[in-house]
Amino acid sequence: MTNSFRAFVADKDSEGNFSATIKTLTVDDLPNNDTVVKIDFSTVNYKDGLAITNTAPICATFPMVCGIDLAGEVVESSSDRWNPGDRVLANGYGLSERHWGAYSEIQKVNSEFLVQIPEKFDGKQAMAIGTAGYTSMLAVNTIRDHGVLPQDGPILVTGSAGGVGSIAIMLLSKLGYEVTASTGRPETADYLKSLGASSTINREDLARKSKPLERELYAGCVDSIGSTTLATVLAQLKYDGIVAACGLAGGADLPSTVMPFLLRNVTLKGIDSVMAPMSARERAWNDLSDLIDISMLESVYRVSPLSDLPDLGRDILKGTIKGRVVIDVNA
Repeated sequence: MTNSFRAFVADKDSEGNFSATIKTLTVDDLPNNDTVVKIDFSTVNYKDGLAITNTAPICATFPMVCGIDLAGEVVESSSDRWNPGDRVLANGYGLSERHWGAYSEIQKVNSEFLVQIPEKFDGKQAMAIGTAGYTSMLAVNTIRDHGVLPQDGPILVTGSAGGVGSIAIMLLSKLGYEVTASTGRPETADYLKSLGASSTINREDLARKSKPLERELYAGCVDSIGSTTLATVLAQLKYDGIVAACGLAGGADLPSTVMPFLLRNVTLKGIDSVMAPMSARERAWNDLSDLIDISMLESVYRVSPLSDLPDLGRDILKGTIKGRVVIDVNA
């Protein structure tokens, strides 16, 4: 294993000026964790964009190696869970926040954070799914566990052209649900229908002040937007419907009322992908292995090098990235 390697590091100087650049590190710079991983691929998520641009206080300490997803190979480990050569991934667990993250050719990782990459996927495909797809699977499983069946009515996916939305459409369609995709980019309609969406609606139909109750349209929803969009979705859920809420791209507020909960028995269930228990993670990745169509997955992502991260961070916050961006940390 080489002693020096590249990593994308966020830092602040003594005067508080922020920077995020590629730096050369050594193994001695790495944190004191029990498993050394040679990272092959990472990805770009909304939280990564916040950290890269310092738009929100994601990094709890500096310097911080960014990147909340990793896929690679175990080099050495003092844990009996892992052996050299094991193919592993990690999502969340405070990577890029409290723990050094994935935008590094080498990283020392807590062995308890790691999941075996399913045999069906290589590292690039695992990161094409990444936190976005894993979060989508957690959300879809929440809808399934609530008892919503395909015959109960359409499932709405908001922010559908993004990473979470794109993969949620693929999963729901594969499971036989009718999917309505909400998007602010009409030019993505064909893309969304190619993933399995039955119909699309304009996000402005949802991002507005809603009535306490509106016409019952959806049996469930995967929502990554929040704010007025989520409030409108709640007002449009069918009786005993459920929203799996997993994002706040539209804002952290929720200008709603209790009426949908009291009169239509709806459920609002939060999806936390960062600290989800290992049992839920392993279930999600096993389900992803069963449900993801590899050929369809190829249409959802592109690969970029570490040097593109500053631009990609800005683009994902502006909502101009379609699907997923996989980061080749060795390019």
